Amino acid sequence: MKYHAVLASGVALAALFIAPAQAIAADNPPEKEGDALGLDEIIVTASVRPANKLDSSVSVSALDSEAIAEAAPRTTAEIFRQIPGIRSESTGGDGNANIAVRGLPVASGGAKFLQLQEDGLPVMQFGDIAFGNADIFLRADQTIASIQAVRGGSASTLASNAPGGVINFISKDGSREGGLVMASVGLDYEDYRVDFDYGGKLGENTRFNVGGFWREGEGPRDAGYNGNKGYQIKANLTQEFAGGHIRLYAKHLDDRAIGYLPMPTLVTGTNGNPHFGSLPGFDIKSDTPHSRYFTTDLGLDGDNNPHSTDIKDGMHPLVTTLGLEAVYEPADGWSVEERFRWSSVKGRFVSPFPAEVGDGQAIANSVGELLTGTPGAYNLVYANGPNAGGAPAAGALVMRTHLFNVDINDFGGFTNDFKVSKSFGGAGSLTAGFYKARQNIDMDWVWNSYLMEVKGHNAALLDVANAAGTVLTRGGLYAYGVPFWGNCCTRSYDVRYDIDAPYLAGTFESGGLTLDASVRHDHVRARGDYAGALQGAFDVNGDGAIQPVEQSVSLMDNAHASPVRYSVGYWSWSVGANYRFNPDAAVFARVSRGGRANADRLLFGVVQPDGSVRKQDAVDFVDQIELGVKYRSGPFGLFVTGFHAKTQEQNFEATTQRFLDRTYKAKGVEIEAAYRRGIFDLRAGATWTDAKISKDAITPANEGNRPRRQAKLIYQVTPAVDFDIVRAGFNVIGTTKAYAQDNNQLVFPAYAQVNAFVNLRPMDKVEVSINANNLFNATGITEAEEGSIIDNASNIVRARSINGRTISASVKYSF
Repeated sequence: MKYHAVLASGVALAALFIAPAQAIAADNPPEKEGDALGLDEIIVTASVRPANKLDSSVSVSALDSEAIAEAAPRTTAEIFRQIPGIRSESTGGDGNANIAVRGLPVASGGAKFLQLQEDGLPVMQFGDIAFGNADIFLRADQTIASIQAVRGGSASTLASNAPGGVINFISKDGSREGGLVMASVGLDYEDYRVDFDYGGKLGENTRFNVGGFWREGEGPRDAGYNGNKGYQIKANLTQEFAGGHIRLYAKHLDDRAIGYLPMPTLVTGTNGNPHFGSLPGFDIKSDTPHSRYFTTDLGLDGDNNPHSTDIKDGMHPLVTTLGLEAVYEPADGWSVEERFRWSSVKGRFVSPFPAEVGDGQAIANSVGELLTGTPGAYNLVYANGPNAGGAPAAGALVMRTHLFNVDINDFGGFTNDFKVSKSFGGAGSLTAGFYKARQNIDMDWVWNSYLMEVKGHNAALLDVANAAGTVLTRGGLYAYGVPFWGNCCTRSYDVRYDIDAPYLAGTFESGGLTLDASVRHDHVRARGDYAGALQGAFDVNGDGAIQPVEQSVSLMDNAHASPVRYSVGYWSWSVGANYRFNPDAAVFARVSRGGRANADRLLFGVVQPDGSVRKQDAVDFVDQIELGVKYRSGPFGLFVTGFHAKTQEQNFEATTQRFLDRTYKAKGVEIEAAYRRGIFDLRAGATWTDAKISKDAITPANEGNRPRRQAKLIYQVTPAVDFDIVRAGFNVIGTTKAYAQDNNQLVFPAYAQVNAFVNLRPMDKVEVSINANNLFNATGITEAEEGSIIDNASNIVRARSINGRTISASVKYSF
């Protein structure tokens, strides 16, 4: 009943904003007849000059607001699954996704070789900062005009640290007068949201756009509290003048989103044919270890002072950006462009991680021995919850929980991209530019260890007591630090990365032939320091006594911080050719080599004692070859690209404490197609990838294996029918099997997720929508910590599944 009541309230809220206004066209103009795939759309992302898809020698896709909505996304990363060539593991919540392109690896999380941008400038200079993945600081809302995605190609030289590609969120700029208000609600889960957007003219040559969202709710999983809550405001102001324009823009994001990490999962069958299911009382599709009984962590901060953390913060980006875009044509054929953005980025990442799931008695004995130094039998006692003071049932499962608790002190910085272009009529153009950026990475890892029952709805914390009944732990906490992992992860680092990158690009045109070449030299300068853990007795709660949990506390060893002092320079280049046979067909080819500088993941193992880093560790290169064809005929459009990539990688994975030193090879084909005739339309995409680890300097046994989580085929298809008053359809996202880890033993079964939507237009300017995400409640595993199981036994692994079925409704009023 409460969901229907909230829906009614949402309709009423939307009605408050309704005022007489002239109806306008949709946010994005529809593709013209005979161009179902939008091959005439102008591409501005990772491009020397604006050009349509048919005349560009890159593999590029674009999603408009309709395509985004019909994918029924619950997070920003779920949108990326609609882009051919992109593998988006979007099971981490609204942020912390693993995003890969064309078989390039995701060895340790984030989007290492792919850059996420807003209006042509990066959200983060490095897409895989530990606990600072770029998508944490990016939210999709109704201010987005379109999303453009370039894979490979010119991304190597027209952006820093993006040899795999660029996904660019392009904001509305007021060029289409009007706006909207939309109220949304989860029908079978708690999610309440209001979006708004409005833009138009302030004068003959002045326009603006402003919009954003507010939301609150528990989210798609049973967390026991409202962990998704916050807002975003974006605005821009554009002044046009003879020969150009100046645009000022700003954004403020203050949002909290639950970060879902691997969860206790039951696996039966064999490594080659496993069945992933749920443990009693814990549904892997709708539950989470988050709990109303585990919302506060009392420990130490990065300066070893008492510190209280609100675990409900989850992934909490606090972002303020100010930017400038200026384009001017001082003379015929000349163009000057300046883009600048300053960002203040702070926040937190906090979420429980299951370091071990097992028999409660065995884990209790282990913790008791840790705290007393004496082996023996110890008892578990509920520390809170409805059974506080009682004992769990014999044989109960317990989760040894490491609380990933990271203070994001400063991830801010600035980006400046200046370029000058000269066009030679129809013969081509030449562009010279200089890119300068700074990325601060200042954070503290202050992790503690807890015991929890394995339960999906408000799990309680557990204490350990000795035979005499004396409780040794503290409200479920058994260590200030993570002794189960060797107290690895109390860390503090403050490093500044400065990037200077001059670049040069040229094009030549003759008839239907377009040739282009570009080169870039990145120089990265890293300065700062980092500190690890120092174990010692410490009175954390200040009561004047050293309790068992305080006998060995992980303290930040700030007095013995290690320096970071190195610089590295490297070249990237790209050469492409496109030939347009006629207005409806073209082919292209491209060869490129792009570099990607490594950042914080080199610390604590690769940086030398004097702060230096070997060049082969500081930079990874991606070599790519692409061949593609673009074609349209009547209602049909097709874009096919073959690719081959060789990737070097140095990396570090926080959850396994492993360094990686590898070379990967991948080849494959990506296909994007569309069809539109009458009331029916169809969008589809597929990527076939044959990838392997060709060299592994640390674990040679992995050589020849397929990289973990890399399926050979991923696909998406969205058919729909439009009767003017009603539009309905569904969206299928699928993948063939993949391997959990690089040892290629445990298989992730193939799965297909079906999303569905119905949009009703009962009157002019009003649209009522219902959409379902994972309509048939499929199970799809995207990540697991374990790489093998015992065949034909009941195994417990730590894995992430796609969310179960969720249904939402919205009312949108356009004016």
